[in-house]
Amino acid sequence: MNPTVLPDHFRRLHDASRQHTEVPWPQRQQRLQQLARMVREHRSAIQTAISADFGNRSGHETDLLEIFPTVAGIRHALKHGKKWMRPRKVATDWWFWPAKSRIVPQPLGVVGIVAPWNYPLFLTTGPLIGAFAAGNRAMVKTSEHAPAFSRWLADTVPQYFDDDELAVIEGGADIAAAFTALPFDHLLFTGSTAVGRKVMQAATANLTPVTLELGGKSPTLILEDADLDRAVARVMGGKLLNAGQTCIAPDYVLLPEAFQTAFIEKARAWVNTHYPDTADNPDYSHIINSRQHRRLQDYLQTAQENGATVWPLDSGQQRPNGTWLAPHLIIGAPDDTPLMQEEIFGPLLPLVPYRTLEEAIAYIRGRERPLALYVFGKSPAQIDAVLQRTVSGGVSVNETLLHVAQENLPFGGIGASGMGAYHGQTGFDTFSHLKPVFVQSRLNSMGLLAPPYGKVFEWMLKVLLR
Repeated sequence: MNPTVLPDHFRRLHDASRQHTEVPWPQRQQRLQQLARMVREHRSAIQTAISADFGNRSGHETDLLEIFPTVAGIRHALKHGKKWMRPRKVATDWWFWPAKSRIVPQPLGVVGIVAPWNYPLFLTTGPLIGAFAAGNRAMVKTSEHAPAFSRWLADTVPQYFDDDELAVIEGGADIAAAFTALPFDHLLFTGSTAVGRKVMQAATANLTPVTLELGGKSPTLILEDADLDRAVARVMGGKLLNAGQTCIAPDYVLLPEAFQTAFIEKARAWVNTHYPDTADNPDYSHIINSRQHRRLQDYLQTAQENGATVWPLDSGQQRPNGTWLAPHLIIGAPDDTPLMQEEIFGPLLPLVPYRTLEEAIAYIRGRERPLALYVFGKSPAQIDAVLQRTVSGGVSVNETLLHVAQENLPFGGIGASGMGAYHGQTGFDTFSHLKPVFVQSRLNSMGLLAPPYGKVFEWMLKVLLR
């Protein structure tokens, strides 16, 4: 697509949003229902397109990780959206009585969504649900690294939405740069921290508010009293969905020194049970492209060259020019290697032994604040200590990933892992202007505070300042 056509798409959406500032619930409901219908009616095509982009990705995994959460999110918004729209009564300070105050949610207008390649459907529809529920129109920039899905979405959306409701934009980095420079009423970006900085810089020129869903190195902390079988199962399950190409995947595991050997043995057994022969297993995803595949192999090689021990969890042989990569555990990777500095985004999992809980917490706190934190243990006091003394975008306790699936919990990062949040009512509020309204009573005392100031004013001010 030529970047020069972007303003035309934007202007169509923008003009419609300004002409229709009131968006009643039936219209919002209809857009949400159309989105659900589009996904349901093209379920097979979505599976095929995403698998083509990855080289292999299980249709069942796409159902579980993209189609189901999309439908569940729409269902939640349809159930609660009408209530979210209502004016919200708030207290008025007593010295202004009998005046009243309320908050009135209004659509922002046009929401820009920059979607990534790793979950191309859900990370498009997730923010789109919030935008539609809040009464907005939207413009989506799909990822050039998921071309089959992008083409499907661009071809399919016009069958379900008018061009002044939803527009889909395909293209590479030049299109993305032009897209993020448009004067959206809100811009949501999902992707890397490095690109997120560029997106924020582009948005600044228009004073466009941004929600940045980034990533980083999400730690898993296994406490000494944890059920290790359960911890290994949930960590490996969360790590190997989509072959680790998940922004909230466990990025490294902090565990007591004595647990290392058992963790390796249990992880290998779990992989052999759930993903036997990963090279030919239809349930095991491939790496999205050769560039990402080479990056992950370089991470492994650099770690080994610097003294790390690598434990393959599958004995399958790599195919020439293939993008399959077996899951690996890594022990002893130096802190200054890319494996320990950069978000991994693949099926590589470093193990970091610790001697005391204090040492483990210090390790987490000494790094950028992560998008997710996972803690496994039985002691409520120890778990609470970890939650109180660490800061992360979200947390799952004795589980991985599933906090993101809770529609009543906000999803978002902090610091280098992002800013802002969405999902459920949080998403509705993110894409709404929560307009404050003060309604003065016919009978009020404001006249007593007007000049010329005298004894009555001084007495009232004394009461107010008391």
